[in-house]
This record gives sequence, structure tokens and C-alpha cells, in this order.
Amino acid sequence: MELKNIILEKEGKIAIVTISRPKALNALNSETLTELDYVLDQIEDDNEVLAVILTGAGEKSFVAGADISEMKDKNVIEGRKFGILGNKVFRRLELLEKPVIAAVNGFALGGGCEISMACDIRIASTKALFGQPEVGLGITPGFGGTQRLTRLVGMGMAKQLIFTAKNIKADEALRIGLVNKVVEPEELMDTAKKLANTIANNAPIAVKLSKQAINRGIQCDIDTALSFESEAFGECFSTEDQKDAMTAFVEKRKPEGFKNR
Repeated sequence: MELKNIILEKEGKIAIVTISRPKALNALNSETLTELDYVLDQIEDDNEVLAVILTGAGEKSFVAGADISEMKDKNVIEGRKFGILGNKVFRRLELLEKPVIAAVNGFALGGGCEISMACDIRIASTKALFGQPEVGLGITPGFGGTQRLTRLVGMGMAKQLIFTAKNIKADEALRIGLVNKVVEPEELMDTAKKLANTIANNAPIAVKLSKQAINRGIQCDIDTALSFESEAFGECFSTEDQKDAMTAFVEKRKPEGFKNR
């Protein structure tokens, strides 16, 4: 597939995915969502990639939202299909076996806030702006905003943000738990890359299984969730990485490096 709106780059063990529609402030249209779905296939199949950074092109916008010019004339069936497409791709992003860091460099509104929430970790520039402005446009959040925002910041705060359609700055997003860290704009990508490399240098299978246990466990009761954890914990003992790392620890030396097996 020829990529028109997505840039995929690799730096060592990290894949960097940049949404690039600068004239539309990186807004998400159907073409962009389809390209992102394709890029996730490439990342999933690349055993050299152990962590992912998602960002937006330019300094002004991460993702300004879903593309209103595409949405405005849709009927009920077309609107539902567009919502299903966005939710399908965002869910794929959320379930990707490799950890994903959102490097939020500007507007993260509507679909932009929603795609950041589908990532595992969010690092924001001081210039980032978050919000779910959909009700001001006569629609609901359609790419997971009503669900992921509630899980991240709690029901009361999620309802306040969605019902008022008000945007919040990065420092407020940090205060309510929507983002993990706020840094100066010039530090954003270096901070994200440093974090991604730290993750990528740990045992990849253990990181993958930890992500799976967290994602599965948050959906159910604690007893079922703990059974998922026990399953993941036990599976680690079938790996060479566990044997090598624990042997190195007992022998008071550093492990030679994880082999992802």
C-alpha cells in the first residue's frame, strides 16, 4: 500500500508512526485510518520492533480530530460505519503486542484524544490541548471516547469533559491522569524515545504478557483478573529470557541481553 497520510520509520528497536496531514491538522479521514490499519500489520509482523511511538506531523497538531469535512454529510448508516472503522483500528492499536507511546505535540481533540487514549502511555508537550468537543458538533464521541476516557479519569471527570465539550491544557490533563508526563516541546520526542528504549531493553515476552494481563484484567472482576496474571506469570517460565536473566541475577552479573524467546 502507498502511504499518503502516515509515515513509518524505524530507529533500532523502535517504530515511529507519524500521522501526516498537515493541511488538515492531521485529522483522521477514512483513508488515514485504513493506512494506519495497514501500518499496524507491518509493525505486528516485524520482530525487530519492540516499542512504538505515535505522533503527529508539525508542531501545532497531534491529531485535531476526525475529519469533519468527510463526516458532515453522512447519513445514519454511513456515520455508524465510520465509527466502526475508527473503533476497529483504535482497538487494534490498543491490543498491539508491542507497547505504544503517544507523543502528543499539539491539538489532541475528538479522535485525536481518542487515539492517544488507545495508546499505552501518553507523553504531552506543554503546548498540547486535549478535549472531546463532539457534543458541540451534534454528535457523541465515536472512536472510544465515552469508554476509554471514563476508564482513565473516572466517570465524573469524563462526563464533565464530554458534556461541556471544553478543552484542557497539558497540565490539567496530567493532574486528572489523562497523560503520564508533560515536557517542553523540544524535549517531547527525545523523552518518548528514551522511554521507548527503556521498555524495548526489557524482556519483550514479559512486556507483551504484562500488557495482555493489564488489558484483559481491567475488563473483569479481580479474581478473574488475577487468574490472567497467574497465567502470564507462569508462561514466562517457558522462555529462555527468564532462565538467562534469573541465572545472571543469582550469579551477580548482568544478563547478556534478551533474545525475545
